[in-house]
Amino acid sequence: MSNPFGSSPVIAVGADPRGESGPDITSDAFWPAVSPADFRECMRLDGTVTESRIRAALIDAIFSVNASLLQVRADAAARGLTALADTTPDQIDGTSANTHRYRRAVYCLAAASICERYRGVDATGAGNQKADLVESPIADLRRDAFWAIADIRGQRRTVVELI
Repeated sequence: MSNPFGSSPVIAVGADPRGESGPDITSDAFWPAVSPADFRECMRLDGTVTESRIRAALIDAIFSVNASLLQVRADAAARGLTALADTTPDQIDGTSANTHRYRRAVYCLAAASICERYRGVDATGAGNQKADLVESPIADLRRDAFWAIADIRGQRRTVVELI
């Protein structure tokens, strides 16, 4: 797509300017595969975030989510289930509800990790001001990830703390 206001091409938000998406990331047969291209599109990341950075953030998030769901996996194995998708009969758009939740947890943790790096990129006043603006979304992303994990575990989302 050409830019009518200049010579450089227009790159749609979410598009990787190199045209790469990379292969899906798999951990083992129980957990759903994670698509870096789908992650980039869902989380609205533009081409400034490199493919290697996305893969690294997704892999770290997968490790975290899988560790948080070890008991779910053990319970499923005890019931003879071999995939997270089989742990609930609920489906949305032809995909298991828990598969949707798993990807949401992974995507949100990976996006939070990527957003946290913005403060380190630019130490100027403008960079710190931008970092302050993304702190709330980072907390929201982490909350959404933990809610998705709680939903898979069948736990309530509410956290109560006594003062």
